[in-house]
Amino acid sequence: MLKVCERLYLEDLHVGQRFASGQHLLDEEQIKRFAGEFDPQPFHMDDEAAKKSMFGSLAASGWHTAALTMRLIAESVPLANGVIGAGTDITWPKPTRPGMALRVFSEITGITPSKSKADRGLATMKSETRDEQGEVVQILNARLIVFRRPD
Repeated sequence: MLKVCERLYLEDLHVGQRFASGQHLLDEEQIKRFAGEFDPQPFHMDDEAAKKSMFGSLAASGWHTAALTMRLIAESVPLANGVIGAGTDITWPKPTRPGMALRVFSEITGITPSKSKADRGLATMKSETRDEQGEVVQILNARLIVFRRPD
């Protein structure tokens, strides 16, 4: 188990290494506030409009789920110079709803040292954002720039 202050470099990572985040309880007010600022669509902001939509009730923006996921990853994957994205693939298999307690479970799926930059490499990481029942609401496959330990 890592100490809170311990930071990981490329050499510290291995394929299959896992991380689990803390929990974030999502409520209706957070969903509507985020949507009002960043994704102002009726099914994210209005209960009646959401009932008439394909979602059937209020649903968080996928970008809200992604932002919460990023926060939880930043708090649970202690990379030395931060979680720096180099590309991603994201899917939302299930809507995120008010009252869900979200957690992120991440796994290192690949490590590639850079051939042109000796101080870094790429790590690929799969992260699943799950509700309190363990059902997946988001899958994020990310390529991350991870630095090597300084000399």
